[in-house]
Amino acid sequence: MDFAHRKAAALAALSAPAPDKSPKGGVDAPIAPLLEALNSHPDLFTTSSCSGRVSVLAQPQEGQGQGAAKPKKKARGGGWVYVSHDPADPNAVVEQLFGGSGSGAAGDELVFRFEPMIVAVECRDAVTAAALVAAAIGAGFRESGITSLQKRAMVAIRCSIRMEVPLGQTDELVVSPEYVRYLVRIANCKMEANKKRMDGFLDLLQTKGLSGSSGLLDNCNGSSSQPVDHRASLNRDIKMPLDKGAKKNDVVTKRRNGGNNCDADDRGDSEFGEGSLEALYFENQDSTWSKGVEHGFEMIFKESPSPRMGHTVTSVGNSTYVIGGRGGPSEILDDVWVLQSTENTWLRLECSGNIFRPRHRHAAAAAASKIYVFGGLSNESIYSCMNIFDTKSMQWSMLTAAGEWPCARHSHSLVSYGSKLFMFGGHDGQGALKDFYSFDTTKLRWNKESTNGGTPSPRFSHCMFIYKNYLGILGGCPITQNNQEVTLLNLKHRIWFSVSIPSLSQCLCVRSSSVVVEDDLVILGGGAACYAFGTKFNQPIIVDLHSVESLFKHDDNKDGTLIQCCGAMATVDLPRDEQNGINGHDMKSQNDACSGGFTDSGPLVLQLEKNYAKLAKDILKKFGWLDLARKVRVSHDNSHVLFPISEAFHVLYTDEHINIEHDDSCTLGESLAFTEKKLAGDNLSLQNALKILSSCNSSFLKDEPAISRKPSKSPQTIMKELVSSLLESKGLPSQLLEQLPARWETLGDIIILPKTCFKDSLWESVSEELWPLVAKSLGAQRLARQGKIMPNGTRDSTLELLLGDNGWVTHHENGIRYSLDATKCMFSSGNRSEKLRMGRLNCRDEVVVDLFAGIGYFVLPFLVKASAKFVYACEWNPHALEALRRNVRDNHVEDRCIILEGDNCITAPKGVADRVCLGLLPSSECSWATAVQALRAEGGILHIHGNVNDSDETQWLDNVVQSISHIAKAHGLSWNVSLEHVERVKWYGPHIRHLVVDIRCRPI
Repeated sequence: MDFAHRKAAALAALSAPAPDKSPKGGVDAPIAPLLEALNSHPDLFTTSSCSGRVSVLAQPQEGQGQGAAKPKKKARGGGWVYVSHDPADPNAVVEQLFGGSGSGAAGDELVFRFEPMIVAVECRDAVTAAALVAAAIGAGFRESGITSLQKRAMVAIRCSIRMEVPLGQTDELVVSPEYVRYLVRIANCKMEANKKRMDGFLDLLQTKGLSGSSGLLDNCNGSSSQPVDHRASLNRDIKMPLDKGAKKNDVVTKRRNGGNNCDADDRGDSEFGEGSLEALYFENQDSTWSKGVEHGFEMIFKESPSPRMGHTVTSVGNSTYVIGGRGGPSEILDDVWVLQSTENTWLRLECSGNIFRPRHRHAAAAAASKIYVFGGLSNESIYSCMNIFDTKSMQWSMLTAAGEWPCARHSHSLVSYGSKLFMFGGHDGQGALKDFYSFDTTKLRWNKESTNGGTPSPRFSHCMFIYKNYLGILGGCPITQNNQEVTLLNLKHRIWFSVSIPSLSQCLCVRSSSVVVEDDLVILGGGAACYAFGTKFNQPIIVDLHSVESLFKHDDNKDGTLIQCCGAMATVDLPRDEQNGINGHDMKSQNDACSGGFTDSGPLVLQLEKNYAKLAKDILKKFGWLDLARKVRVSHDNSHVLFPISEAFHVLYTDEHINIEHDDSCTLGESLAFTEKKLAGDNLSLQNALKILSSCNSSFLKDEPAISRKPSKSPQTIMKELVSSLLESKGLPSQLLEQLPARWETLGDIIILPKTCFKDSLWESVSEELWPLVAKSLGAQRLARQGKIMPNGTRDSTLELLLGDNGWVTHHENGIRYSLDATKCMFSSGNRSEKLRMGRLNCRDEVVVDLFAGIGYFVLPFLVKASAKFVYACEWNPHALEALRRNVRDNHVEDRCIILEGDNCITAPKGVADRVCLGLLPSSECSWATAVQALRAEGGILHIHGNVNDSDETQWLDNVVQSISHIAKAHGLSWNVSLEHVERVKWYGPHIRHLVVDIRCRPI
């Protein structure tokens, strides 16, 4: 039965006088107008509905027999004690429960519920379904989504304002009548909110409608009026039916007609294989499409990669390489396939060299004949390694750490630009990232890039592309209200700007694929399956990048107006009267683009002769170039006036892109003719203003008083004053001052700020000026911001270096020298007391095994202070190992320490230790058996660390003793295991304490 016949049958049943199959037997009156509006649409009809209800349900306990049949049965055989599709009467509910009129069978569970509106709708096709979901979400029904695309396109319209509260059993209520009345009041409020959303949705349908099946496409096509060919749908063999639509000259986004890439499997993140959209094929160079592609194409292979997602596809020459991915929940892949386009054959490669571990959600890019793979995910492990695949020798190699190495991540992006690779964002296991790195394939070094303008927000599963001298980023998670923006980086000037493309707002570019073809950005696939808003997939999209680029070219018009990129905003082709209103913050991007920051020598003043002072002051104030945070002064010889100028003016004045020439258009005599009144009224352009100032025999000098001024205030006060001046000069809101840090830590010569400070993305636009000011106020040479410790096995640090060349630091504590790269390794100052305690032990004749050595947190106290005879240090983090080797050497104890690299379950010695240290948080239980085996047969002491809820401390201590006893017994050791000491090191979080328990093991 086709859609039309199914709709006719459903509407006939809806209008029939006989009761339907629902418990109520008919349509709820409050929802009838909405159902009428939905059913009047030619591409929709409703299959079931509920307007929302307040109810008390009696149902048998789980596992209990159903007993006699009851009317209005629910899932577990129960029935309604009370139900209302209108606001409930509190007294009626109380009477029903407490009045003895019967509330179900004895022993039944009673549950008070409010359930909001839900409507099931069948749609003619996936496009209509997507339009309906978008409209429902816009009306507040945020859990709406496409529930099926198999045989029928089904949509569920729903929201999350439900409630469910157990009341007890029919013969034993555990709530009072007053509490039931309270629940009814809450439910009635939810019923009112539900009614408002339902009315809003009805109003939206009646006023705007869905415009039929093409409604969503019309909305997403901007001004395009191309018809939609719904017959051109995808199947499992055809890649994509193509039909070139008309191109616009302005900035538009276009969808390829007939492309329907909603995954029939409803998997949400399929990227390759059956049922997925793989690629567009462009054959010729002109604006027409290849005739061979016009009707779609089919490629059949004898052998091909298995279905997968989270893989990478990289082109090298005429070959395409597929690396890794995930074939199922537990099937992580490490294979490499190559598609040789000249022969149209797939070949699985037999690779040699270093082991390439299975992974998915990694990133790959090609330079010359090599493919560079960074990061990725494998079960619970997140990689931070760089693997290089040589397509000529078919060999894998792994790059050793060099430069500013990025932290472990997955779902990031990597693109190539000449001999460089650029990487942005991703997810580190704790949250989305926004760091931006480059990798030099000739020097094999990473570098954390310093850019200006509006840096893209943290994101993962996004798209990144290269177009001419621009790097672009769009989409990704988390989804924000600005998902229609494409953020571009001018690779020449290192400045970001954003282009808003409204038609992208209807799309969900998460895990999409993108490719640049000539001047077009083609975006394929993407979407998500989410409980909150259902399943949504994207149509193919084309963005005209040439039109975007033309808006942001640096130019100097003949009439003197300036066209240039301005960070988060663009000053594009401003007429003269608008140029007069430019403020200081409008110039920020010119400053950033042209010089990357203020002069290294400190703040400057503009020195002019006194007779030009009035004119210069008026111009500087008019264009926002006068630094109001400092005072105007007179020179020592009383012949010149010194104007404190903003950074933006200094860059504009000296910028090589702005050619200030002394010509006849504006002579010195004309300049002196200007008065304050004329300046306020005349159309003085920015270009002429600069020419006037250059004609006044001006020069730049260091503002020595500002540089030499010694602080007599607290660091917090100095920081607030300096940052406040910066915000004012940049036109940023003063509310940002609330994000200044109130405390910080010191590690060596690095000041470490808390991760909660400077969180707003606006700080990124002034980062180059900000961090030196913060460091100056704190008297620091290097500045960093704390991050979360990586949840992977190596517990990498995510410390972000804000100011300084590298993260290597030396920290002296208790007479011990600790060196580490703070951006790669963690260092907890809160463990100081425990390190002191270990150092006070008498270990002169003892052998110690440290199963989690790190950089030597406890290894060094055992060796330097406790005079341990010998220490075995187990560690597998390569960054920590580098620091550990340096630390045992610098503290002159390397002759009494053996460093065992790798998993301690494999490398730890057995039967040698007098004591074993297990300093891993939140729990070291994974290595308790290893620790028992490391002790001598005569026993010894275990120092076991753990994070424990303060209410569970006794239970945890008992569990430790019992577990160690059982492990010892399992290994044939007859020991008496006892608790010798509990050290409460610090509070790790609310009600969570870091404990160290000393366990004594003695032979029985």
